[in-house]
Amino acid sequence: MNRTYLKLTLDLDFILIAITAPLKDYVLCHKINTRLNTQFEKIEDHEIFFNIDEPALSFSKYYFFVEQGEVEYYLISNRSSDGLLIPEMSNVDFFIIIKEFIDQEDLNYLINGLNKLPDIQVAAKINPAKLKNKENLVI
Repeated sequence: MNRTYLKLTLDLDFILIAITAPLKDYVLCHKINTRLNTQFEKIEDHEIFFNIDEPALSFSKYYFFVEQGEVEYYLISNRSSDGLLIPEMSNVDFFIIIKEFIDQEDLNYLINGLNKLPDIQVAAKINPAKLKNKENLVI
């Protein structure tokens, strides 16, 4: 008898920026919007089910779309009242997920602009494939 195996892989085709900033999500968005001329807007929370028997954890999520290039930006909180989105990154407060292509110059402008904000301690690009709980970042 032949057996067929189904192999699932996650679509990790996005850029991930980790941000450490002891701010409320709406305050951080306002500062980013003001400094970098973005237009992040609050959308429905990002929900994750860690256990089927427990309610979902909700993480605040903001969205910004650039028509030229059709680039999508998501700002997601790493913290909720009940836990962390990516537990192994407990020192990170927020993540920016960039879907679709963004050139290196624009990415450097974004990261440098974030790091120049006085309330942001650090903003750095990280590899989502190296995270243990990377499936929590799939939007």
